Amino acid sequence: MKRFQCLLSVLVASQLLITALNTQLASAQAAYGSYVGVGASVGLGANSQGDGRGVSGVVAARYKLLELPVSVRAQAYVGNGFAVVPTVSYDVPLNWQTDVYLGAGLALAGGGPTPVGDKVSLALQPGVDYIVPNSNTVFFGNAVIAFDAYRNGGGTAFAVQGGVGLRF
Repeated sequence: MKRFQCLLSVLVASQLLITALNTQLASAQAAYGSYVGVGASVGLGANSQGDGRGVSGVVAARYKLLELPVSVRAQAYVGNGFAVVPTVSYDVPLNWQTDVYLGAGLALAGGGPTPVGDKVSLALQPGVDYIVPNSNTVFFGNAVIAFDAYRNGGGTAFAVQGGVGLRF
């Protein structure tokens, strides 16, 4: 059953990416700007022992490749445990200030339970970045879905995070 849930999650995420790539959007350039930001994360998924639920601080970074609709992203989770989630994302501009994206990478967790699990696992990261007009302020929000993320009991970790950043 767990494998079916993981497979279903991957299929749904893949379909969302395919739909995003095939949709004709408004002619806008990507929301340019790499950024570093801080925020909070809430773990919504957990293993059979309840690991993964709770709140954690998050530090997020994005490096935007200007010639391609691709970004390199990383998020660090600090709380009861520590985790880093590096991803590569495909960015789709919705308008001059907003990008939606889907990233894929790894959740590298250790030192205790985190919102993204407690071991190394495959991760998907859908999200949105909004740049406040005429400023260097960025609001970001995303989810991280980490598959087979717990040492005890397996299971998929699901975390939602958001915060504010500074473009550079």
